[in-house]
Amino acid sequence: MADSEIRDVFIVGLKNAHAMENQALSIMKPQLSRIENYPEVAAKLEQHIRETEGQLVRLEEILEGLDEDHSIFKDMALSFTGAMTAMGHTMAGDEILKNSFANFAFENFEIAAYKCLLTVADAGGFAAATTALQSNLAEEQAMARWLDVNLAAVTQKFLLLRKGGAAAKL
Repeated sequence: MADSEIRDVFIVGLKNAHAMENQALSIMKPQLSRIENYPEVAAKLEQHIRETEGQLVRLEEILEGLDEDHSIFKDMALSFTGAMTAMGHTMAGDEILKNSFANFAFENFEIAAYKCLLTVADAGGFAAATTALQSNLAEEQAMARWLDVNLAAVTQKFLLLRKGGAAAKL
């Protein structure tokens, strides 16, 4: 594959990652605004929202360094689908569980995307992007680990609240 083709793949991947992070924000922010009984989840979502905003800045800096810009269309399209996903879960009686499943899946999707971008960066000689991409990857891995470790506790709290007649879904 020619260097220009690798560059094209890298640029598309960066734009996709930027849109993906916007989608993540459109999923997490509505969840955070609705959480009532799970302060540990709310705190972690709040932290990861800040991290995600930083990830967007890093991606924009990489794109700017390549004389490129993010795709407004992709950003808007994925933000819309993320908002629809979050809204769909609000109807569920076990919203906190559905959000936990979706968040865990999405974090692993992001992990895969960043691993791919790092591979393309290596293949194309885009060493200047590596540190930022590794930072984004590490934050996604940490969030996925937290979700994995805490899923049982969130489920147990949901069951306890539900058994006690409290509003458990949020």
